[in-house]
Amino acid sequence: MRILILGGDGYLGWPTAMYFSQRGHEVAVVDNLAKRVWEAEMGVEPLVPIRQLPTRIKRWREVSGREIALYVGDIAENHRFVYQLFDDFRPDAVVHYAEQPSAPFSMADREKCVMTQRNNVLGTLNVMFAMRHACPDTHIVKLGTMGEYGTPNIDIEEGWLELEHNGRKDRVMYPKKPGSFYHLSKVHDSNNLEFACRIWDMRVTDLNQGVVYGIDTDETALHRDLCTSFHYDAVFGTVLNRFIVQAVLGQPMTVYGRGNQTRGYLNIRDTLACVELATLNPAEPGEFRVFNQFTEQFSVNELAARVQSVAAAMGLAAEIDHVENPRIELEDHYYNARHSALVELGLVPHLLTDAVLAEMIDSVVRAKDRIDPELIMPRIHWRMRSPARQGGD
Repeated sequence: MRILILGGDGYLGWPTAMYFSQRGHEVAVVDNLAKRVWEAEMGVEPLVPIRQLPTRIKRWREVSGREIALYVGDIAENHRFVYQLFDDFRPDAVVHYAEQPSAPFSMADREKCVMTQRNNVLGTLNVMFAMRHACPDTHIVKLGTMGEYGTPNIDIEEGWLELEHNGRKDRVMYPKKPGSFYHLSKVHDSNNLEFACRIWDMRVTDLNQGVVYGIDTDETALHRDLCTSFHYDAVFGTVLNRFIVQAVLGQPMTVYGRGNQTRGYLNIRDTLACVELATLNPAEPGEFRVFNQFTEQFSVNELAARVQSVAAAMGLAAEIDHVENPRIELEDHYYNARHSALVELGLVPHLLTDAVLAEMIDSVVRAKDRIDPELIMPRIHWRMRSPARQGGD
């Protein structure tokens, strides 16, 4: 297949590109390299330096003997670039990662909120129109997020809900209660794509992904220049990465609030497998298909306890500390999300075992001298005061 990876410089985009290339597909990656600019703007960087995208592609050619085509451009702000891209490459499938991925970043201030919405929503709209123009039968696999749903007090279905009201029944998109402007942008994407399926007969799979963990894939392990990013900072990092880094430093693991917030998680290797399953088993014309993409559920407290136990077995004393929650979210809630569709397509999960945690901890230990402890604690708070109240109570 001809597979186009949007956001091919990212944590998931680059491993996905290599994964499909290794399996014989013709792959092209697209990126405007903005994530590196956002990281610099926030004063953060991955734990291990990431080579520039042209260098990674060159190294991949040397290691694998396979080509990955590169297009550099902004899909949100340059619609002519997007149209030319689709006219040129004519993909069979599009895997869309090209979005600002951080909830804290989107909540930092007005500018970053607007930038997040513009980048994410306009980018997806431009892709939709370019596909309609150049390749209307192409299947788009869009990386969404379980955060679109929020934490409703009912079971979370896979994108759709059978509803009965006043004696009548209908099938509607599952109600969304996102917790940040970033997650809200993903809801807008889902609504726009579903609309395009109804009106234009587009073929869409919306992958509502849980929190991804892990560093290595079969392809990243081939050469150090092929590695993907590991963020532990409070802007782009994940809770599991933060706990591991704090354990390695001998600092208390900082649990936000009471720590009963529960989410879905999956290994990066399972992200690649899920995207492959969705790509090789495309949606039908006019079908907006939603898969909840995660393999296990954990509360923040459960993750902290797991890291603490494995770290102790490795000679690292890790305490657990509860700190004020910078976010506005339910800390005690019901959470039961269906995630059967990808398993039915053949997904065999890689679970978060003690061995997996130990490998991640060992990787961080090897790069311990690069950790900046000042990047770990949260500095962006959801509950923003108006300028008139700054410095008040």
